[in-house]
Amino acid sequence: MRSNRFNPTPLGFLPRLISLLPLLTGILILLLFLQGVQSVSNTTAAKQQESLETALSRSIAQCYAVEGMYPPSLNYLKEHYGLTYDEGKFLIDYQPVGANLMPEVVVLPIKQ
Repeated sequence: MRSNRFNPTPLGFLPRLISLLPLLTGILILLLFLQGVQSVSNTTAAKQQESLETALSRSIAQCYAVEGMYPPSLNYLKEHYGLTYDEGKFLIDYQPVGANLMPEVVVLPIKQ
């Protein structure tokens, strides 16, 4: 039987799969790219939290070395020692224990 160019014969399973291969490859590449971006974002957030914890620790130690007492509040560190951070990304739980005892500090990321 002769095929008519205006009424082509339907393609079988394998030719259809081969014709969809570029589309499937593109989707796979897009998914891998998005996974990579998410991984980099997670790593960056972890590094930011680590940096904030280090800055807090140094500011607390500097205050104790200069003034002979630990800072009474987080706002004290912000006002007198220049501590800055993105309050939309991190929550700092600062619990002073006493003037001569290291305060309990916990840095928590805020999920967005």
